[in-house]
Amino acid sequence: MSLISEFKDFINKGNAVDMAVGIVIGAAFGKIINSIVNDIIMPPIGMLIGGVNFTDLKLTLQEAMADAAGQEIPAVSVNYGNFLQMLIEFLIIAFAIFMVVKAINKMKKEKAAEPATPPAPSKEEKLLTEIRDLLKK
Repeated sequence: MSLISEFKDFINKGNAVDMAVGIVIGAAFGKIINSIVNDIIMPPIGMLIGGVNFTDLKLTLQEAMADAAGQEIPAVSVNYGNFLQMLIEFLIIAFAIFMVVKAINKMKKEKAAEPATPPAPSKEEKLLTEIRDLLKK
């Protein structure tokens, strides 16, 4: 089997296509959550704590300076504000995925809990029922 035909078989399998669709939708969902966090959630939180933009929060270890040759040496800092923002973003994404999985599991339980309809009686059972009813008379 050639490499191209093996790749074609792999792509045509349902789980590979499902995975690709999940990755694309997940990336788009991540962008939406990123926008919600950056544009809707973080500005009011920053305003509540004194007008602070979380991405600007950092601990500067060394200030920017110029060396003897006049070349600028950039500042060295720990950007914990960006980390906090990404942490909040992660928690929102994790919660949203949890709610989706919970809803799917609930639907599966409801579907499994539905009682199966009993099968229709066979011809023999119908005939026996008729005989029984005739004998009762």
